[in-house]
Amino acid sequence: MLHVTRRMFALPMCLLAAAASACGGYGGKLKMATPYKMAANPNAPVAVADGARKPNTERYGKIVENEFRDTAKHPTCTFSIDVDTAAYSNVRRFLTSGKLPPRDAVRIEEMINYFGYDYPEPTGNQPFSIITEVGPAPWNAKHELLHIGLKGRSIAADKMPARNLVFLLDVSGSMGSSDKLPLLMRGLSLLVNNLNENDSVAIVVYAGASGVVLPPTRGDDKHAILGALNRLRAGGSTNGGAGINLAYALAQKHFDKNGINRVILATDGDFNVGSTSRSALVELIERKRKSGVYLSVLGFGRGNIKDDTMEMLADKGNGNYAYIDSLAEARKVLVTQAGGTLVTIAKDVKIQLALDAKQVASYRLIGYENRMLSKEDFKDDRKDAGEIGAGHTVTALYELVPADGATGASVATVKLRYKQPKATKSVGFQVPVTGARADLKATSTDFKLSAAVAAFGMLLRDSKHKGTASYAMAAQLAEASLRRDAHGYRRQLVGLINKAAALAGHTSKAVAR
Repeated sequence: MLHVTRRMFALPMCLLAAAASACGGYGGKLKMATPYKMAANPNAPVAVADGARKPNTERYGKIVENEFRDTAKHPTCTFSIDVDTAAYSNVRRFLTSGKLPPRDAVRIEEMINYFGYDYPEPTGNQPFSIITEVGPAPWNAKHELLHIGLKGRSIAADKMPARNLVFLLDVSGSMGSSDKLPLLMRGLSLLVNNLNENDSVAIVVYAGASGVVLPPTRGDDKHAILGALNRLRAGGSTNGGAGINLAYALAQKHFDKNGINRVILATDGDFNVGSTSRSALVELIERKRKSGVYLSVLGFGRGNIKDDTMEMLADKGNGNYAYIDSLAEARKVLVTQAGGTLVTIAKDVKIQLALDAKQVASYRLIGYENRMLSKEDFKDDRKDAGEIGAGHTVTALYELVPADGATGASVATVKLRYKQPKATKSVGFQVPVTGARADLKATSTDFKLSAAVAAFGMLLRDSKHKGTASYAMAAQLAEASLRRDAHGYRRQLVGLINKAAALAGHTSKAVAR
């Protein structure tokens, strides 16, 4: 019977001086231009012809999939949460352009977490709620699937803390195509239109030279902010090191102890740190996050995305990494989900699943490969982990192999530890997971959606764990989740599964309606 549990790097003084003097204008020679012409359909993913003479230098970190672990030998599994969504929109970019994505571009947890889920708002003093659900694994009739969901406390728009934002924008020559700087400008304009007099925005650019294009400006002075954005033009080589130092210096100078303090790096990924070593860059980002200035990363375009670097920078900066392939995606990340993107309600969030060997013979965490932690890391407050934002949902799936004689009683315990945004010590709580297999039709809409995306991801990766999964199966599961689809993301998923099926030479019977 189905059971659902619902419970609720050093900074040189010369750069500091440069930052202070730059606040009255911009340093370096920057090219300006009139605004770019808008696309006829600004919400569509931007299609750009591949440059035949330009080599593709996109780079993705190697993913070694999690294997099944013997519960008797390894009764616990610990990982950091991940709220990045870049993999899904990047996969969408590949499929929309008529190509299957590289295997290592497919991070299944980011695909699953692209979607919102109908989890309950937290109650009491906890910053998030937890739900668990156990059902059949659609791709293996002998296995079960454990769905774990977290929901961060939502914040109403009129209760949003003041935002001290510094846009760090790549204006190098490689950013000239329509799916890069022009789309970036339009996307940030959406965010700016939702700022108010309590907010502050500054714009720092980097290419051959770095400088302040817009000193810290009140959020309601939209004419000044949008004017500065619209004058940007791509040109020069990429040198991001000085730019990121300058951006952090500005954010620190105008730090709001009661507000949101964040640097938003937007780039096509070809991030050259120049005279600054990569280790020093990481040291800076880690030190600044401890001071309360976080870093988020927005990726744009194709051909030279350095996905692994961009993900690492956001991870070290207590921020999130999103890939923007359309104006609609920019609206989703920067407007619709601005609370989750910008407002951290809990940091260093870790999950540890303690399993009962009498009920579960072995298990596998689906995705989260570069977020795995040791058992000892769980209570080690020195160990960095992921952040959850206001209204954010986080979903994790475990594939379980039932033990012989399993009764369907207590399967596992989900343990969580987290820190309040300004705290240095973590607190924790736990909830039990109980339940026996039920017919797939009896599972929740959210269970079906997460299973559909997991199957889709395993197929794109050609995972050895995909079992009997097919594109038709994934599409049908996704179609079964359409009754809750306010923004059309689930319907779009069905279409993408159908595209992937066609590109892979398979047939998918489900059609997005």
